[in-house]
Amino acid sequence: MAKTSVLTSTILAAVFGIAVLGIPLDAQAEYSHKQKRHVRAASTSGDRLPWRVAPAHSIFMKELRSGRVLYQHDSLKRLSPASLTKIMSALVILEKGKLDDQATISRNAARAPKTHLRLRPGEVFKLEDLLKAMLIVSANDACLAAVEHVGGDEEQFVMLMNAKAAALGLTDTHFSNGCGFDGPEHYSTAEDLAKLSEVALQNPIFRALVREEREIITPISGHRAYVLHSTNRLLGRIPGVEGVKTGFTSKAGRCLIAKVSQNGSDLLVVILNSNRRWNTAMSLIDFGLKSTATVQ
Repeated sequence: MAKTSVLTSTILAAVFGIAVLGIPLDAQAEYSHKQKRHVRAASTSGDRLPWRVAPAHSIFMKELRSGRVLYQHDSLKRLSPASLTKIMSALVILEKGKLDDQATISRNAARAPKTHLRLRPGEVFKLEDLLKAMLIVSANDACLAAVEHVGGDEEQFVMLMNAKAAALGLTDTHFSNGCGFDGPEHYSTAEDLAKLSEVALQNPIFRALVREEREIITPISGHRAYVLHSTNRLLGRIPGVEGVKTGFTSKAGRCLIAKVSQNGSDLLVVILNSNRRWNTAMSLIDFGLKSTATVQ
């Protein structure tokens, strides 16, 4: 095994208390017929994931360079994506907006429920700074202000989101709001979110922002600074982590999309509704790096 992968395993155990032990992977019996045709879990090296029952409602892990799907569990199941929604919102903002635009915080945006920065109505920010806030700290007030600025209103912006989803072939994805609040017509799947993330990561601005651990933004109209601390606990702890996004609502549970580059491997991991998303992510990353190392 490569040295970096060994280092990752050590950090997993030390930081998150994860025992990366060999317990037989026996998840295929739990898949529906629809899922079975997609299962391509790599275990040729003898490395195994430390669970018999997947610790999330849906999981999808892919090695981006080869296109190999390394593990999945109910990855076609439609679920609430929470703030993973902001990946699509950011993509539309980057395509339709101008980052040096000045965007005013509306009363509607300022009332957005947490997570929020407590932005004040009337404050004016560069659109780029609102984008930073929605991606780094998942601020809903910043997100809604950016959505309103680019779309004219949230309803029009959501139409752009759904049009983009259709253009990307995300057939099991539909949005009803711009920031990730739960709703019966607001859903996606782990596979669709992986496809969306691959597209978003091709944008250099998006790719740079989701890697940031800390930023400071200041409104054009004032001097009050807002400090942004990333919600992604993997950043700065595991070598090669490059974002991407966290999410949480009461219906969606704890969600995560992570990209990790180590030893020539680029892993993309999507976890939806897991009570142990960090432990789950660490186990998947360790498993994925070991699996890809055996075929390189």
